Amino acid sequence: MSFSTDTTLAKPLPSPNHGERRDGRAPDCLILHYTGMPTAEAALERLCDPSAEVSAHYAVLEDGAILQLVPEARRAWHAGVGRWKGEEDLNSASIGIEIVNQGHDAIIAGASLPAYPDVQIDSVIALCRDIASRHTIAPERILAHSDIAPARKRDPGEHFPWERLHASGIGHYVRPVPISGGRFLARGEQGQPVEALQAMLTLYGYGLEVTGIYDLATEQVVAAFQRHFRQERVDGVADASTITTLRDLIKALPVTRG
Repeated sequence: MSFSTDTTLAKPLPSPNHGERRDGRAPDCLILHYTGMPTAEAALERLCDPSAEVSAHYAVLEDGAILQLVPEARRAWHAGVGRWKGEEDLNSASIGIEIVNQGHDAIIAGASLPAYPDVQIDSVIALCRDIASRHTIAPERILAHSDIAPARKRDPGEHFPWERLHASGIGHYVRPVPISGGRFLARGEQGQPVEALQAMLTLYGYGLEVTGIYDLATEQVVAAFQRHFRQERVDGVADASTITTLRDLIKALPVTRG
């Protein structure tokens, strides 16, 4: 299959792995991933392999080159099982961008997560800006894969420069509150403070049941939140820094008028 790219920023590399967006849904969110594979070549081969049944609309290579694998009008298979703002078919609602990076599986012997090169992030910013402008995607709808699937995914990881994207007009972000100790919530606790935390996470968009019990699911969502918005420490513990940063993000959301 051949197609004209939807943006002049990209070169075509057609993948057969896509389908119709359900119910005629137009994309209104962007989901960012890392490839999590040893090489770009291996990642692109998988994204174009019919037997893998996985794809994305775009891939951004380490040298900044952008490839379009699936037309934006089509439903790429990148999000998998997930939830955001109560919606579960995120493939139909989104455009997916795979960013070549080995991710967490590359960590051995205490090594750091592999960096995203500046030239690659420059291309991600340009691509996100182009897509968001053409599809009128709100900043708070530019998400990490880990945001929509916190029990399964960690990408694009706590080393992804969300603050830099926000400084370039991409995504919803506030400066995280410094870690300073104090009261915290962790797995096993229950009661009204836990219920309030779960309610705030749900209000922001995370898929979580409000039970008042700090269970594994709550810990996973808190860790996903930290990976995106409070990257200094990702431990699934809702300390004062995490809770206050979440509160500030909710305050910074646009006011919806009925």
